[in-house]
Amino acid sequence: MVALGARMLPGSERNRVLKDYNHYSFWLETSGDDLTPRPSLDESISVDIAILGAGFTGLWTVYHLLVRDPSLKVAIVEAEIAGFGASGRNGGWCFAGFPVSPLTLIERYGFDAARAVSLAMYGSVDDVGRVCEMEGIDAHYAKGGELEIARAAYDLSTLQRMYDEFRSIGLDDHYELFDANQTEERIRVARAVGSFWNKEGAAIQPARLARGLACAVERHGGTIYEGTRVTDFTTGTSPTLITERGTVTARAVVLAGEAYLSALPKLQRQIMPLTSHIIVTEPLPDDRWQEIGWERREVVGGFGTHGGYLQRTRDGRIAFGPYRGQYPFNSKITDAIDRKEDIFEHARRSTLDWFPMLRGVRFTHAWGGVFGVPRDHMPVMTYDKRSGIATGRGYTGEGVATANLSGRVLADLLTETDSDLTRLPMTSHTSSTWEPEPLRWMGHRMVNISRRRSMQQVEATGRYPSGSTIGERLWESEPSPLGWIKAALPQGKGRK
Repeated sequence: MVALGARMLPGSERNRVLKDYNHYSFWLETSGDDLTPRPSLDESISVDIAILGAGFTGLWTVYHLLVRDPSLKVAIVEAEIAGFGASGRNGGWCFAGFPVSPLTLIERYGFDAARAVSLAMYGSVDDVGRVCEMEGIDAHYAKGGELEIARAAYDLSTLQRMYDEFRSIGLDDHYELFDANQTEERIRVARAVGSFWNKEGAAIQPARLARGLACAVERHGGTIYEGTRVTDFTTGTSPTLITERGTVTARAVVLAGEAYLSALPKLQRQIMPLTSHIIVTEPLPDDRWQEIGWERREVVGGFGTHGGYLQRTRDGRIAFGPYRGQYPFNSKITDAIDRKEDIFEHARRSTLDWFPMLRGVRFTHAWGGVFGVPRDHMPVMTYDKRSGIATGRGYTGEGVATANLSGRVLADLLTETDSDLTRLPMTSHTSSTWEPEPLRWMGHRMVNISRRRSMQQVEATGRYPSGSTIGERLWESEPSPLGWIKAALPQGKGRK
């Protein structure tokens, strides 16, 4: 989309008409930045560290590298603008949720590793708040925790299992189970019967964080080239990002494009892009907030047909993201997949199902975007010194805090710092590849339909699946009930 009255940049950018980046999300529109693109790369250059992608992963990696070693020459190459992708469109859930459940981590890597991952995620939530305060980034950070709300009696066992997973790694002091009355003291949601509270969670305005972090990177000496699309990369002693406007050669290249990495032929089957969609209400008057409560600004989630991920924004709106992710055939990411009116309408109906007192409220914004999913849902945070390639990716919709962790891990790996972070299981993990097309598209569609039917059956019978059908076996493909939501739809919390 071309902006009306689009501005022109000087020099080599004079003939480039700018996109209306405000259009892509409410967060970008209200980021406090006019979103004018930074200059593009206009020649081939050499640096110490080259980063593909100015989203959270790339920005956090560069930030922590430069804070540690200001002498490093670091460049980020971004196809659009900083925060254009999931980092500027997600649900604003900066919480300690990890794409793989504690029990699965125990099975794969052992007790100590599972516990270490959760502890590292707690540190990430706090690190985001710490950097916002230190760098003067007004990201509307509010650490009120995370609430997962059961709105049917059969979901109470789901909450209990969630709690039991963290108790199994000795971290249950970070979580609480609330009954209906305790839940109502925090937020009044129709038919709520209980909730699971995770104190390690914060609400943020994600585009403000991304744009503010980009400015902080520049203050610390990093360079961001926008409007510069990477088309390929090479490996070896002098790995290189190949762009449409020149090459960037470095001693190490960091691939931090998340879902957009699927556009590179070498990575197309490593990560799958899925869509997520969000709607936002107008600012609600004080009397409505008195009815609803929600004073701590917890990020809120729930299950079922009308399940989703919610946030109370600092200016008094409700943002609602429904679990209705879709996979674009052959991983082709276009603006068209962001605009799904049937999903937006479902989200509006779901908002009113949660909060009937809001009938008549106006919904002002609706948008979508993509997040990345690896075949086994396990994030990768690795650096191979022989190939010169580092990467952080695969957050399965839980990327706000996980990307911060990824940036801190990669900073340690790239500077050869031995730390607790470099011993996390993500640093040695290799994801299996997704199936080729059309099997990938057909498989996702089949599972998506089967799971939706299973959820309808649950709501009709009041019981979870027996495991007798293919869809039901996929439904129970991970021990964690949250994993059921993430495993094959798979949409986690929709790019939190």
